[in-house]
Amino acid sequence: KTPPDKVKAAIKIQAWWRGTLVRRTLLHAALRVWIIQRWWRQILLRLLHKGRRAALETYARQIWAAVRLQSWVRMWRVRQRYCRLLNAVRIIQVYWRWHSCHSRGFFHGSYELTTRKMNLELNIFLGSQICQIKDCIPFPIKN
Repeated sequence: KTPPDKVKAAIKIQAWWRGTLVRRTLLHAALRVWIIQRWWRQILLRLLHKGRRAALETYARQIWAAVRLQSWVRMWRVRQRYCRLLNAVRIIQVYWRWHSCHSRGFFHGSYELTTRKMNLELNIFLGSQICQIKDCIPFPIKN
C-alpha cells in the first residue's frame, strides 16, 4: 500500500526540517569547537610567549652577572697594580729623601707664638754636620 501524495510531501518536509535542525546543530557545535580551539591556541601562544620572555630575562640576568663579575675582577686587578706601584713609589721616595738629606741637607724646626714674643728652634742637617739655632724674637709693643 503506497502512502498518498500528501503524506509523501509531509514526510519530505519533515525530513528536510530534521536535516535542517541537524545541520544547524552541527554548525553550532562546529562554531563552538572553533571558538574553543581558537581560545586554546591563544592560551598556548601566551604561555609560549611567557616562557620565551622568562628565558630571555634569565639569559639577560646571567649576562649582566657575568659582566658585573668581570668588571669587579678588572677593578680588583687594577687596584692591586695601583697598590704595588704606590708601594714602589713610596720606597723610591724614601731612598731619594735619604739620599738628598745626606747629600744636600734639610731643615727641621718648630716655633711657639705668644702675645709678646716668638720662640724659634731650628735644626739644619748638612750631611754629618748639625747646626742648631734657638732664638727668642720679641714683638714691638705699640702704645
